[in-house]
Amino acid sequence: TCSFSRSPKGFPKLKNDTFLRAARGEETEHTPVWCMRQAGRYLPEFRETRAAQDFFATCRSPKLCCELTLQPLRRFPLDAAIIFSDILVVPQALGMEVVMVPGKGPTFTEPLKEVEDLLKLRQKVDVTAELGYVFQAITLTRHSLEGRVPLIGFSGAPWTLMSYMIEGGGSSTMAKAKSWLYRHPEASHQLLRLLADVITDYLVGQVAAGAQALQLFESHAGHLGPEQFQDFALPYIRDIAQAVKSKLKEEALPLVPMIIFAKDAHYALRDLARAGYEVVGLDWTIRPQEARAQTGKDVTLQGNLDPCALYAPKEKIGELVKKMLEAFGTQRYIANLGHGLYPDMNPEHVGAFVEAVHAHSRHINKH
Repeated sequence: TCSFSRSPKGFPKLKNDTFLRAARGEETEHTPVWCMRQAGRYLPEFRETRAAQDFFATCRSPKLCCELTLQPLRRFPLDAAIIFSDILVVPQALGMEVVMVPGKGPTFTEPLKEVEDLLKLRQKVDVTAELGYVFQAITLTRHSLEGRVPLIGFSGAPWTLMSYMIEGGGSSTMAKAKSWLYRHPEASHQLLRLLADVITDYLVGQVAAGAQALQLFESHAGHLGPEQFQDFALPYIRDIAQAVKSKLKEEALPLVPMIIFAKDAHYALRDLARAGYEVVGLDWTIRPQEARAQTGKDVTLQGNLDPCALYAPKEKIGELVKKMLEAFGTQRYIANLGHGLYPDMNPEHVGAFVEAVHAHSRHINKH
């Protein structure tokens, strides 16, 4: 259970810093591994904990977020925890209403339709007032982890959040959101800038609360072509890294490693490697060698096993992991999936993935 000790001594000492060392480009004995959506519906205990509560009510309960964050760590020797939350808490902080509709997913009751709708958004967001529940969840979880592994905080990136705010939910084409980029470029930049400023404060607040690394999710990068990405996504991704780092310095907070995960943006890998993040996350559609060639020696790569590989028999998962480790190399590398775990996955196969990363990377390092 998640107990909260407000000990003035601060947080427990970290016992396993493999993930942080790899993120900073230091040598590691084994390749660290964690999974996007590792706190998730594939675990029966997750479904049980979540059953009684509305999704966003769960997000607003530090105790439940803590419990859900810890569940996968009780089962698997993962090298990092990621706080249980949702990227759409940021649009909520801007004053938009989002509900989770069973069978449909997150739905905005009043998406942005016209440029004038931007005036309905809060122009100045006090992140502690609006998102303090996430900060509390991070502090509680950091204590409850007892130093086992580092805790990752995260946010959605501006374009991805903008696309949800205009589409009103998931979309296969993002046509409404993309039409804004073509029809209303100024208003689009105004919205993206507002989001970037809130995200910056939100991420800095997460570090102040105890997050030891940060991941920015540009999950909808693949809907943009190279030019739109260059205009409407990359500048804000860069600004956030820079602004977060300078604010952390100003506030004398730890300079934590930052990860950028822009799904399906292989056309932008070179730029992402120079965007100010220590780690570049990769989806499963790019060859490891190619990613290394494009990103160079100064960033750590994270990824990129096809999540559907976890449907394979366990021996096969081991073979695929070995191949992936040989292709990326065991150093300056964090093993992960190329996207999140799916709800119908067998937890034992997740365990096989984690154990294969540890076993094969140790073996490769020895020889």
